[in-house]
Amino acid sequence: MPISIDFGTSNTVVARWNAATEQPEVLKLPELTLQQGQNPPVVPSLVYVENAATGSIVAGQTVNDRGLDVKSDPRFFRSFKRGIGSDIQGFLPELDGTTVNFEQVGEWFLHRIFAAVREVPLPLDSLALTVPVDSFEMYRHWLGSIVRSQNVEQVRLIDEPTAAALGYGSADADLLLVVDFGGGTLDLSLVQLARNSQASKAPLGFILKWGNKSFAEKSGQKVQSARVLAKSGQNLGGVDIDNWLVDRFSQTQGIEKTPLTARLAERLKIQLSLQPEASEVYFDDETFQSYELNLDRAGFEAILKEHEFFDRLDESMSQILQQARRQGIEVSDVDAVLLVGGTSQIPAVQTWVRQYFPPEKVRSDRPLDAIARGALQLTRGVELKDFLYHGYGIRYWNRRKNAHDWHPIIKSGQPYPTSEPVELLLGASMEQQPKIELVIGELGSDNGGTEVYFDGDRIVTRAVGGERTVQALNDTEDGRSIATLTPPGSPGNDRIKVQFRIDERRFLRITVEDLLTLDTLLDDTPVVQLS
Repeated sequence: MPISIDFGTSNTVVARWNAATEQPEVLKLPELTLQQGQNPPVVPSLVYVENAATGSIVAGQTVNDRGLDVKSDPRFFRSFKRGIGSDIQGFLPELDGTTVNFEQVGEWFLHRIFAAVREVPLPLDSLALTVPVDSFEMYRHWLGSIVRSQNVEQVRLIDEPTAAALGYGSADADLLLVVDFGGGTLDLSLVQLARNSQASKAPLGFILKWGNKSFAEKSGQKVQSARVLAKSGQNLGGVDIDNWLVDRFSQTQGIEKTPLTARLAERLKIQLSLQPEASEVYFDDETFQSYELNLDRAGFEAILKEHEFFDRLDESMSQILQQARRQGIEVSDVDAVLLVGGTSQIPAVQTWVRQYFPPEKVRSDRPLDAIARGALQLTRGVELKDFLYHGYGIRYWNRRKNAHDWHPIIKSGQPYPTSEPVELLLGASMEQQPKIELVIGELGSDNGGTEVYFDGDRIVTRAVGGERTVQALNDTEDGRSIATLTPPGSPGNDRIKVQFRIDERRFLRITVEDLLTLDTLLDDTPVVQLS
């Protein structure tokens, strides 16, 4: 049974392929999804840790139903997806003698999802998982490690915007811009759908585990192709807006910043997507005072402008349009713009999109389930041709800066597998040098990175300008050593030739030749897997 999971910062959607109707459908999971009034049914991405030592948790809608989300309790976790794979600044709680990190919370949550799927009961033999377009390799490996503990034959990862393009299934559109704006991230992706193309040997998405044959091979059907042409992403989402609203009410009415007030702020935001004014009542059970929280769209949009919200949206749009123009694609060439995620439903966001594209090209009718539905298409004969979102480089000592720096070897946007290797000549840096070490780094945006930190009891992110963020991939004693020099090296001459290539599984492979002895020290050896 093909299953897809769209693990989101605010909500998670689980879908399956219904063989009877030949259509995807979103699952209702007992105790996790809101059973009434929510269409499609979603799982709130919430966790309450009952016992960290045993891994006993409450997850999803049950956290809301039991009122476990309304107090400042270190056992309650929301927006924890943002902290996965990031260097968190601030306090991480110690619960039941165990320091709990966000990777562990996310693992508990997803295991509960898997268990609920099997309780339906449904066989889980094929799984598609979605990932943010700007996710670093650490997040992808974390996700893969969780899946490997499950007895699933076929597992693939797909970028969330690409899945959304497939989920909307625009029959008359080939070039799509997906604006995926959820609780934690803004991801833009320009996707080319080429229908009825011949099957090729390219991988279906990023394959983690695969059985004997694909669906297309078994059925003999022709494969559809979805090619990602441009990507842009940043850590900005509905959670940030909720925090800004809480900050405003705290400043103007003295409201305490708690999970309850964040939940009320989220309700106000949702109301304002449907009506021009919104109100909620907050009762402080310590002071026995009640407050009425009122907000209209004009005030709401003023708060967004105060936090340079639209400027940040323009940055992402400019990046993806620049990438498109380098390939000869203009704004007028885009057939449809697909809005995905709860934050994309804010009227001001939709107005912002229509500043770039005519209203008749903008679709927003599947904001919550398009990603999960689209991920299922990878199990139904859709081939994904993709490129590397991040660039990669090697670390070296920059004498002018008197600090480590990074030399790019692979640019972002590189298709894979590569046709020609990248070649570098390296020499020893000291007398009698016994070995050569290389640290491979995943290069973030040139515009700076994102810092993840605590503000009170909430996880927030902020842009950090000025320096490129880099995530080292093999910076361990064993991982960075690539060649032993016999005899030892001396400065002044090139000693080894290193060739880098990327294979069809996104592994960075290196070949190392000793220029002195003419020995091949490494022959097309995989070092790290790229995103």
